[in-house]
Amino acid sequence: MSAPPASSQAPSDEAAAPTILVVDDERNIRRTLDMVLRGEGFHVVEAASGEDALKLLSHGGTPVELAIVDLMLPGMNGLDLLDRIRQDDTTRDLPVIVISGHATVHDAVKAIKLGAGDFFEKPLNRERILVGVRNALKTSRLAREVRNLLAEVHARYEMIGQGPAMQRLFKEIDRVAPTKASVLITGESGTGKELVSRAIHRLSPRADAPFVKVNCAAIPRELIESELFGHEKGAFTGALSRKRGLFEQAHGGTLFLDEIGDMDLAAQAKVLRALQSGEIGRVGSEHVLHVDVRVLAATNKDLARQVAAGNFREDLYFRLAVFPIKTPPLRERTEDLRPLIDAFLSAFCKENGLKQRRIDPEVYTALERRRWPGNVRELKNVIERAAILSGDVVTIADLPEDPHESPFEEDAAASESASDGPSEERITLTDEAVESGRHTPVGDGKRLTLREFRDRAERGYIVEVLSGLDWNISRAAVVLGIERTNLHKKIRSYGIKRGEGA
Repeated sequence: MSAPPASSQAPSDEAAAPTILVVDDERNIRRTLDMVLRGEGFHVVEAASGEDALKLLSHGGTPVELAIVDLMLPGMNGLDLLDRIRQDDTTRDLPVIVISGHATVHDAVKAIKLGAGDFFEKPLNRERILVGVRNALKTSRLAREVRNLLAEVHARYEMIGQGPAMQRLFKEIDRVAPTKASVLITGESGTGKELVSRAIHRLSPRADAPFVKVNCAAIPRELIESELFGHEKGAFTGALSRKRGLFEQAHGGTLFLDEIGDMDLAAQAKVLRALQSGEIGRVGSEHVLHVDVRVLAATNKDLARQVAAGNFREDLYFRLAVFPIKTPPLRERTEDLRPLIDAFLSAFCKENGLKQRRIDPEVYTALERRRWPGNVRELKNVIERAAILSGDVVTIADLPEDPHESPFEEDAAASESASDGPSEERITLTDEAVESGRHTPVGDGKRLTLREFRDRAERGYIVEVLSGLDWNISRAAVVLGIERTNLHKKIRSYGIKRGEGA
């Protein structure tokens, strides 16, 4: 079967066909390009001068996706038009193909420097024009996708915080980012140490260079040097080819050493050498390589104690901690809980194509009472799970159990104290007495107060509901019509133990 003609590659959906602007003072050239491009399924708009072209571009009608511009135009010439296009924020990224019948090499070079994607001499060749148009549109589309992906990445690693703890952190990032200083980021797990490192890189002069992350705790001790510095073919069993290490990959940019406290002492010595001299060597090679890398490190360990215990090199510690930054735990920034919850819920729904959910105000209150030892990472997981379980509104019933709070854990010390020492007189009511309202006690004949009777009746009903729902706190709270945190308090207050009422 013969290859399909060029026209088969043209846009098939007329509504989605790209619009191309043709700028030339010669009517015949405009008509020729119009026929060629429309024959391939493109939309075409025309302008006889640079001034008319700028009016079309600024008109706000159908967006132009490519411009074909003649250099020799009356009034504003093609180079001036190209310069104006590049200076305008709305057209800065518009791909431009330059054409001319009298241009010099100097003109062609200048056009390319101003951002022209291609240059064709008259008389125009139909196939060359079509190939150039398709290539320019494809390159433009890829560039747009890259920008969108970068925007998504930046949004994913956006840091959220309105309180004093986060504002202080933002100021520290702003101060150190433009420098070359090494930064040691410390803090509990889940507090956003990687976000801090990415923010420093993004605000630094190295923002357009690579950002390379390595989790030192996830790499086996025997492979950490090979990962960081690379190896030569045959350096060890399994080294089937030469490998560039992470220091080489980060050349000119930033290397983020996460969980630096778990790095082997032998590897620490080589990292120190790289920081001091910029020199590294691949495993199995005597050749010295020079790299330009800014190192950021993070750990949830107390490195000063690690140094005292002999598990971390003191000289490396001081080399890394030129500018120490500590990320605050979530319990010290409770004012940021609500914006974090909103941001996580919105992002999760967007990423998974779900309808945006609303949050019941009781959810905020319930989550603000939690301790969050897992910090922001734990909060994000809770919100994502709640979004999956919820309908249009996230309610308390959609929240997972708090794994750090168990109302059924017995306090052994309290139990011993209660059994050994004097205790309040306990009175047991029969089911018939509770149901009928009679409060004749079983025991020594002492009658219950109204409050005692009400508390015991409430306790019995809570046990009955919990037992019937297999001790699911969230569902029981919904049935009882109270907040889950309030139910937790009542369970502890009444001394209810799992399994009662079975």
